[in-house]
Amino acid sequence: MDIIKLIFSIIFTLVFIYMGIYSLYLFIFSIAGKLIVQKAPPVASAYSKFVIYICSYKEDAIILDSAAQALTIDYPKDKFHVCVIADSMQPQTIVKLKEMPLQVVEVVFESSTKSKALHAAIANTFEDFDAAVVFDIDNIAAPDYLRHINDYLHAGKRVIQGHRVAKNTETPVAILDAISEEVNNHIFRKAQQVFNLSSAIIGSGMALEYRLFKDTMAQIDAVGGFDKEMGLVLTRQNIHVAYADAALIYDEKVSNPEVFKKQRRRWLSAQFNLLKTYGMTGFTELFTRGNFDYFNEIYQTAILPRILMLGLMPFMLIISLLTPGVGPSWQMWLTATALCYIGILVAVPAQFFNSKLLGAVLKIPMIFFAMLALLFKLKGANKKFIHTPHNPTSN
Repeated sequence: MDIIKLIFSIIFTLVFIYMGIYSLYLFIFSIAGKLIVQKAPPVASAYSKFVIYICSYKEDAIILDSAAQALTIDYPKDKFHVCVIADSMQPQTIVKLKEMPLQVVEVVFESSTKSKALHAAIANTFEDFDAAVVFDIDNIAAPDYLRHINDYLHAGKRVIQGHRVAKNTETPVAILDAISEEVNNHIFRKAQQVFNLSSAIIGSGMALEYRLFKDTMAQIDAVGGFDKEMGLVLTRQNIHVAYADAALIYDEKVSNPEVFKKQRRRWLSAQFNLLKTYGMTGFTELFTRGNFDYFNEIYQTAILPRILMLGLMPFMLIISLLTPGVGPSWQMWLTATALCYIGILVAVPAQFFNSKLLGAVLKIPMIFFAMLALLFKLKGANKKFIHTPHNPTSN
């Protein structure tokens, strides 16, 4: 009996170390991001030349509007070039795209991925550009997006992640998705800058010096999670990723629970696949080169989604109350749970605390159990591209 108790104590202690460190991480970065203001760089006196890559897989009803919106960005017209990578588009859509003042790169792959699309675009880019920007098919940039990115480039930043925000919050699932995005923006992007750490790159809305973008993409051939792999490749070379909080890029949030589950399954699979591939290199880089930025990126591939932490922390607190003397005390679990919840709540922007929030919160248990189930269904999710359908009415 004492052996069984010892085994459970060890297990509960290891779980507490993992979840306790994660809760403290969320708390520290969330609070720091609120208390310490990051100054934006000065307005640049010159204009960098950009190529904007729009990755478009099917979704013919969306790409025409997205491409047209990209052309209206408030920036000198001779200083940016729009390139649409048209993957598996209808012929009539291609015709309409070619009527616009932009470049169309037509591609069809047996198995489509964003990295393959970007490789094709790079191979068809012949002009000299200062920087490359990547948009998803549903992204709409704020009019001043490129101006903010330009300021960071002229301040010496080589990689800049823009501030991706929701353009639709019509359903509880979309609201939760939008909140999740903003929590990530605050903790894993904005607050990282406080400690001079790199912001986490998202799949769109980011800009890189063109030569650096080309060289980095040459090292990436991911089915899913190309953005996470990009962050690892960059930080391993001690290249800092800046965050432009004012450079807004509007992104469609998932409204359908089934689509949400498929998307998260792909993301989780990609995340843990990268952890398996690169995990041990984090310790090597940390102890041999002192590269804490890269180690921090590796750590972020090892953490659970916040929605799971919201459910698992109180669950473990209850377990500790029911099993006194086994593992960490309930007081320790209560402290860790409080740090986790405070960290997440502080990161939620004030505008989300409205009448729609209650309906979204009521969906959390359903999403929690769906996400928990996904942890046991990740096999094969990163072997094949899983398309996230979009709603054309949200543009």
